[in-house]
Amino acid sequence: MATVEERLAKVERDLEVIKRDKLAANSKLGWLEKVRGTFKGDPDFEEIVRLGKELREKESAEGI
Repeated sequence: MATVEERLAKVERDLEVIKRDKLAANSKLGWLEKVRGTFKGDPDFEEIVRLGKELREKESAEGI
């Protein structure tokens, strides 16, 4: 049976692999994938989206 120290060393090695893999995966994502969902439920962001839609509709109606 492995000692506590040996088991802890294995856990630490495994954790390093997980961290390395996660960092590698994140670096492959585009900027949009990294921020997707960041503003979910944010009332200020929802207001920005609403105002943007309102502006686009107004410009479309005016033929701009």
